[in-house]
Amino acid sequence: MQVLLGLKASPAAEQMEERLQYRPDVFEFYTTEEDMTSQGLKRLEEGVVRVQAVTKRIIIHQPMRYHKVNYTELIAPEDYMPGLYRFIEETTENLLRIAFDHDVQILVHGSYSRQVPEFLAQYRSLAAAREVAMNRMDRFARMGQDHIMFENSISPIFFYGDSQMDRRIMTHHWRLAFDTSHCFIHEHGSNERLAASLKRLAPQVVHYHLVDSMGLQHDSLPLGKGRIDWRQVMPLLNPQASYIYEIAMDDPDDSGPQRESAAYLRRLFKLGLKKY
Repeated sequence: MQVLLGLKASPAAEQMEERLQYRPDVFEFYTTEEDMTSQGLKRLEEGVVRVQAVTKRIIIHQPMRYHKVNYTELIAPEDYMPGLYRFIEETTENLLRIAFDHDVQILVHGSYSRQVPEFLAQYRSLAAAREVAMNRMDRFARMGQDHIMFENSISPIFFYGDSQMDRRIMTHHWRLAFDTSHCFIHEHGSNERLAASLKRLAPQVVHYHLVDSMGLQHDSLPLGKGRIDWRQVMPLLNPQASYIYEIAMDDPDDSGPQRESAAYLRRLFKLGLKKY
């Protein structure tokens, strides 16, 4: 199994070029609200074309925030926060246009967790809010076809790890992005439950965020710096899927921590992985 070099950057030229000098196998664009203006979308599209000179495996991550405060939470009701609701709709549509035009992927978060309590107060129950999120993902999946994927969170709205929730997600036949740290944290640092979820969902996973964690909070650690058992994880990944190393970095213009995570995996492969 080849260790992929998957790097993440904003559409800023400095960040892109710093990553591209290492010839990544996979490239993921992190975007913000500023990238969703007409000029920002033009710059993003030009960035996609530039990256395609190095790799065709490109993912565009929908902006996490609206007005720098509100997370792009799918359960945000239209009547409660119409601007946020519309922003999610418009960014999904605009990014899908780029995805279809250039044969790349977009990633949408099923939930973010930090504002979930505020938005949950607008619903009669957690189950009702979860239904709204899943119905919206169903609609986006029809729009995006094989150009869209949905990522897990530590939120009670959309997470991986619980067998019942995993099986419910599987019935929707969505294309999935699997963040290892989010599942690990949601399952209270259990490598066994992380492994079980990876195995269950692998046929539908098209992209992974490989990131370590201590399993207590959202810490985004380099591989080998947390408690995830990577010798157990790697054989359970869908071999057809792409992945990046989504590591928290002090200097966003230096992809060193991402590249060091790839180097860590290469060392593990030399030692041998666990067999399943």
